[in-house]
Amino acid sequence: MNTLLKNYINTFRGLSIEVWWLSLITLINRAGTMVIPFLTIYLDEDLHFSKPDIGWIMSFFGIGSLVGTWLGGKLTDKIGYYKVMFFSLFLTSIFFVLLQYATAFNEFCLGIFVVMLVADAFRPAMFVALNAYSKPENKTRSVTLIRLAINLGFSVGPAIGGIIIVSIGYKGLFWVDGITCALAGTLLLNVLHPKKAKILDVVKVENPVSAYKDKAFWVFFIAMFIFGFTFLQYFSTMPLYYKDVRMMSELDIGLLMAFNGFFIFVFEMPLIKWLENLNNSKIKLVAIGLFLVAISFFLLNATSWIWIIVFGMLFMTIGEMIAFPFSNAFAVERAKKGNQGEYMALYAIAFSLSHIFSHNSGMQMVDKFGFETTLNVLTIFALVGVFILWFLIKILKKEKEIQSK
Repeated sequence: MNTLLKNYINTFRGLSIEVWWLSLITLINRAGTMVIPFLTIYLDEDLHFSKPDIGWIMSFFGIGSLVGTWLGGKLTDKIGYYKVMFFSLFLTSIFFVLLQYATAFNEFCLGIFVVMLVADAFRPAMFVALNAYSKPENKTRSVTLIRLAINLGFSVGPAIGGIIIVSIGYKGLFWVDGITCALAGTLLLNVLHPKKAKILDVVKVENPVSAYKDKAFWVFFIAMFIFGFTFLQYFSTMPLYYKDVRMMSELDIGLLMAFNGFFIFVFEMPLIKWLENLNNSKIKLVAIGLFLVAISFFLLNATSWIWIIVFGMLFMTIGEMIAFPFSNAFAVERAKKGNQGEYMALYAIAFSLSHIFSHNSGMQMVDKFGFETTLNVLTIFALVGVFILWFLIKILKKEKEIQSK
């Protein structure tokens, strides 16, 4: 037991104090975003919107995320990651609190657009900060630590969120979200101020390559859109599936999602360390992760056994544990040849676009064809993404051969 614990602790060694601080800020911020997992249920039960209307609202969620991510990347390259992260956190805290007062369809569309625009400007800035605060050999593990913080927050958040909903209703979630964003911003101001933080990896490119002209990165972008499209169903379509088909309560749904975050918190870092030691291609590992996500949807249609939802969540969880860190590490590595903010923004935009189309498409499919057909479509779409990643491996191999000549 002591050996296992010692080996687990060793997987965290070598990471900078700045990465640890950034992870804590992310943990506080993520623990507070407990509205998001329950958003579709809130719109359905409290505001009584139809499923197609909920789909459109989630599209505005994605559009705000897209614009915010693009803007965050541009601002990061112009004014620096620190200022972007700071203003994003504090403005998000204000807009989250105000969002609870939007009750009409048009009001909520505008409100969620503004919230996500401001909130997701944080993402490319955080990725660039992570790149600056970590040594080259620690990039993937630094990304994994951030993900551990995100998932620990996501483990705690939905569980607490479920308790808050049962106790005082959905309105309390908006206040908690706003307060935690403000706390994260205050911590950022005190521990990661440019005068205090130590930069470990300075990347200077005299003639930067535009991310928008990198053909291989565009193929990667398409695969990440598909990954995001299928993965994000677990935050919109799937909560309704659990509630309407599997007859689960909000508290049960929160605990299931908490299982996802807790499992990642305990097992992701050792898994990533082990996979890194195998020296596999990052893109190959991402493909394996996406394949596991495809299996997670397939299993839910395979049987009506109630505990299959846990196995489905387990396959999805392992899939994201592999796909997210290595896809992020690939993007960070690729960004060194160009404008870092632009590259990391484009990586994040793939998921923002997923938000636009994933939630809406999922809701529309469920409304017209039912959950069974929707799950089958998601399985096939995820497998298409696996094929695209296999194609990308061949492109990168040819690219490497040309560079070696």
